[in-house]
Amino acid sequence: MSQSDADLSLLNEIYDVIQDRKNNPVEKSYVCSLLNHNKGIDKILEKIGEESVETVLAVKNKNREDIVYESSDLLFHLLVMLVANDIQLSEIADELEKRRS
Repeated sequence: MSQSDADLSLLNEIYDVIQDRKNNPVEKSYVCSLLNHNKGIDKILEKIGEESVETVLAVKNKNREDIVYESSDLLFHLLVMLVANDIQLSEIADELEKRRS
């Protein structure tokens, strides 16, 4: 699959699920445990930090499988952080579009 053929609508679907968990909490949901943690946003930021380090180490070790796995974790936790801060993916897309030229 070429980069231009990648279906990134999955990011929108995951974002929507996270948003739904924020609006309609589900018991024993991992997303809800992050969004409602007693540490507040710090718990989500800790996870982003953890996943960032794991991604960097995977790249440093040149382990393709781990790079994909850890990058997926990082993207997921970034989506949780965006939802927690009421930032829409369209805002990120708009910013990236501005930088494209």
